[in-house]
This record gives sequence, C-alpha cells and structure tokens, in this order.
Amino acid sequence: MNVAKQLDPTSLVARIIAELQANPDAQQLLLRALLTNEFLGMPARLDRIERDIAELKADVAVLKKDVADLKGSDLENRLHRKIRALVSQRFELRELRVVQGPVQEPFADFVKQIGEALDGARITDAQHGRLEATDFILRGRRRADRTPVWIALEASNAVGASDIQRAGASAEALRTVFEEDVLAIAAGYSIDPRTAKRAEAAQVTYLEVSQARPD
Repeated sequence: MNVAKQLDPTSLVARIIAELQANPDAQQLLLRALLTNEFLGMPARLDRIERDIAELKADVAVLKKDVADLKGSDLENRLHRKIRALVSQRFELRELRVVQGPVQEPFADFVKQIGEALDGARITDAQHGRLEATDFILRGRRRADRTPVWIALEASNAVGASDIQRAGASAEALRTVFEEDVLAIAAGYSIDPRTAKRAEAAQVTYLEVSQARPD
C-alpha cells in the first residue's frame, strides 16, 4: 500500500506561501476560507469609524468656536452695561459717553470726522478700518481739569498680544484724527504676566472685568 509522503509543518507553510505569492488571486480565496465574515468586514468598519471620528472632531471644533463666541458676546454685553462706570472710576473721568460699541450705532459726528480725516489723507485706509473695528470708543473729560479725552478699548476674554496691538493702533488713529488726549485700554477677564509687560511697554492699560454675576 502506498503511503503519501507528508510534509513537515514548516515546509508545508513555506509551500503555501510560495503558491500564494505566485497566484495573487488565490490569496482572497484563502482568506475567505480561514477568516469569518466579521474579520473580512473589519477594513470597511474601520474606514467608517475613521470617518465618524473626523466628523466628531469637526463638530467639536464648531462647538468650541460657538462657546468662544458666546463667551465673547457675554463679555461685550457685560462691558456695554458697565463700561462707563468702570472707565470713569478707573481713570477719574466724567461726562463719559460711548461713541462706538457693539450694540449702538456710532454718533454721526464721529463717523463724519473720521471720514474727513480719511478724505484729507490724515489717516490711512488701514487706520480708518481699525477705528471702525474697535470694540469700544468713548469720549469724556478728566475730573481734575475737564480736558477732553478719548478712549480706544479692545475686549477679549483672555487679553493677548493682538489685543494690545489693536488697542494701541486705534488710540494712535484717534489721536491723529482729533488731536486730543487718548487712552488705550485692553479689557478682559485675565491677562498673563508676559502680555501685561507688553501692555505696559506699549502704554496700553489692562482693565480687568469681574466674572461674578450681578445679584
């Protein structure tokens, strides 16, 4: 009786691998024979999971932006209610009025004067745009001698270097237009020590806004 010669396991696996390498179409057939449908479907499921994760990351990014916008709106609304009291007390001013803010329209005289300064080439287009984009512009008088003073104020939850730069640029543009004393202010809930030093060097005053809710 003939007995078929059996290959040892190592040789058998080596032969199978060699055959599969020589016949790529057979690889898929072997996988189907050895693996369950659940394993065969894993690449597609992993692809769907990766897409779901990407969509989730996008949704989280949108949510973070929405929360930041809400916080920014909260700060500006809070400042709109108490800006005159905060600035008047801190800088000893009187007759303070909001010339430009996020809620009310700017006074017509203010718009006219900065427009005339632009037409007369006293300020650049960039300076004009910076004034229009300033969060708050106020005007008042000093209590001590009643001299007029303008205020350029930028608001941010956490005051950063860009807020300092914008407040300083707005103040310089106001000084050019009206040729009167101007204060540059950056207002927010917090400021880090490094930015505080930058503000001091740029002659921009940091105005801290309390996060405590009014009773």
